[in-house]
Amino acid sequence: MNMSGVSTVTEFILLSFPCSREVQVILVMLLFVSYILTVMGNGAIVCAVKLDRRLHTPMYILLANFSLLEICYINTTVPNMLKNFLSETKAISFTACFFQFYFFFSMGITETLLLPLMAFDRYLAICQPLHYPIIMNNHLCMNLVALCWVTAFLCYPIPIYFITQLPFCGPNTIDHFVCDPGPLLALSCIPAPGIELSCSILNSLIIFITFFFILGSYTLVLRAVLHVPSVAGRRKAFSTCGSHLAVVSLFYGSIMVMYISPTSGNPGGTQKIVTLFYSSVTPLINPLIYSLRNKDMKAALRKIHMCTEISQSK
Repeated sequence: MNMSGVSTVTEFILLSFPCSREVQVILVMLLFVSYILTVMGNGAIVCAVKLDRRLHTPMYILLANFSLLEICYINTTVPNMLKNFLSETKAISFTACFFQFYFFFSMGITETLLLPLMAFDRYLAICQPLHYPIIMNNHLCMNLVALCWVTAFLCYPIPIYFITQLPFCGPNTIDHFVCDPGPLLALSCIPAPGIELSCSILNSLIIFITFFFILGSYTLVLRAVLHVPSVAGRRKAFSTCGSHLAVVSLFYGSIMVMYISPTSGNPGGTQKIVTLFYSSVTPLINPLIYSLRNKDMKAALRKIHMCTEISQSK
């Protein structure tokens, strides 16, 4: 295709959720409230783990990092969504679009790496209780967490570089609220089946390998729990693992719908709803899942609340 004389796209238009002004106002209010609650809920967990020395264990260090990740994750999408709802142009620059793409996917991959690490921690705690303090100490836990973050942020620079090299000569309207590879590739002036297939394979490998690792870990955990003679012990183990399994189900269920099939194969409406669910709704629900089912976390949060009230009364 001869691209000479064709103008190059310098910005994209994120359609988000086209609707009337009245509906947009309602959506902005709902998004803003959910955003504040998400930051507050996950921030409370991070503060509780940092301030309560009883929670300075691998399980809670992982939970604090997961909550910090959720705060970062929601900040890659919701602030820009709110700005777009209030903007007339709904424009995002070419560079900003790909920066959002990079950080959005890097955060998502970090989550797919942290969840198996949390499952492995529960496997060691339940199946290898005598060796657990020796194998999974705080130092090793922090190193593994750092490895998850670094690895995740190294996964997508090369695919993103190749996508940026594609010619985007118009139209420049993305039927989404985030710069996602499917809608972006659809705007390229030339077909890019190789890049599309590569993204699909990369996503599938990351999702399936981590998902089956989690599945294998919890299969071993379930087998060990069923052999626990104490009913109270079984209940405690199921309660600890149940919250994690709930988060895994919510996250993996939604990303499998999105990214295992080729990226342009999903209708625009489905893409937006599913992406909104796993990028904005699950970070809001996760603090409730973890804090309501965990006695130590509830006690730490109550302690922080009491300290706050005492400091305010002075």
